[in-house]
Formats: sequence, C-alpha cells, structure tokens
Amino acid sequence: MVSRSLAAVVVAGLALLAGACGSGAKNPYGASTATTKAAAPEVNPAGDIPDNQVFVPYSPPGGQFTVKVPEGWGRTARAGTVSFTDKLNTISMQAQPAPTAPTVASARQAEVPAIQSASRRYEPGSVTQVRRAGGGVVLVTYKADAPADPVTGKVVHDAVERYEFWRGGTEAILTLAGPVGADNVDPWRIVSDSFRWR
Repeated sequence: MVSRSLAAVVVAGLALLAGACGSGAKNPYGASTATTKAAAPEVNPAGDIPDNQVFVPYSPPGGQFTVKVPEGWGRTARAGTVSFTDKLNTISMQAQPAPTAPTVASARQAEVPAIQSASRRYEPGSVTQVRRAGGGVVLVTYKADAPADPVTGKVVHDAVERYEFWRGGTEAILTLAGPVGADNVDPWRIVSDSFRWR
C-alpha cells in the first residue's frame, strides 16, 4: 500500500511539472517563457538597410542612365560623382568617356591598382563578369576604410561592390559600399539590377 501511494504521488508530481513547463510557464524572473521570447528585440549589424526600404529612380546630370536609389538618403555631387548616403552606407555613380568596354583583364590591370593606391587598409576581392537586368557588367569587389566621420572621427571598414557598365563610348561606374558584415545583398541587388541606359 505504501509503495502504491508513493508511486501515485510521484506520477501526480510529474504531471504538475510537465504542465508547468508549457508555453505559459513562469521563469525565475516572473515572466512567461513565451513572453520573454516574443519581447526579444531584433538585432541587426550596423549598416543593414531595412527590408521595407523604398527605392526611387534617379538620373544624374546629363541623363545618360537611371538607377534606383533608397528614398530619403542624402545626396551630394562632387567632381562629376553623385553620391547617396544614409548612416554607414553609400551609393556613388559617375559617367566617363571610355573608347572600349571594360573587361575583367582591363579592370585587373588598370582599375584595381588605382583603387588600391587610393584606399586605406585595402583588401582585394574579386574581378568578374556578371549579368544584371541592364546587361553584362564587370564587377570589382574589395574592402577598404570609408572616410572618417566628420563629427565623430570614427572610421568604418567597408565592403565595396564596383559595377562598370559600358555603352557606345561611355562607361558608367556604380559603387555600393557598406560596413563589412552588414547584410545588404538584397538592397544592393535591387540597385545594381535597376541600372538602365537612356
């Protein structure tokens, strides 16, 4: 009789314990486990462009091409280059005369050394021919320090994608830069896929 009563108590205790471990169970700090998980904020690395970012078409002075840029980003123009910046990310574009289309070989021989000499903490990436919605393009990737923040002096190490489009003697260079580790694959694809000659 004693052993049967003890077994019944153990079974009842286990049943109560299983019920307490359900989704509404309290943790030692008084909040339910379900509430604790739901309240945890999403943590994004610095430089991540939000998934709900809106993109709008833009055509630089001269109107040779259009490209979509994030709505609301600050715009600056200097020495033939137009840049859009928000927090730690930058999109730059420029057009220049080029008698022949860029190739992987020409980019490696001319552009890469020039980029390296003009960059701080340069790290080589790749030079490839890729397809975008606007056609074939040479893509140069690398890492380098962004210019220091004019207010804080902080320097961010950027991952850079440089696209070299060409048509009829004109080369358009589209450069996308953001902090190393930021997940901007989709936004950068939207921008680079939106390039169109006019």
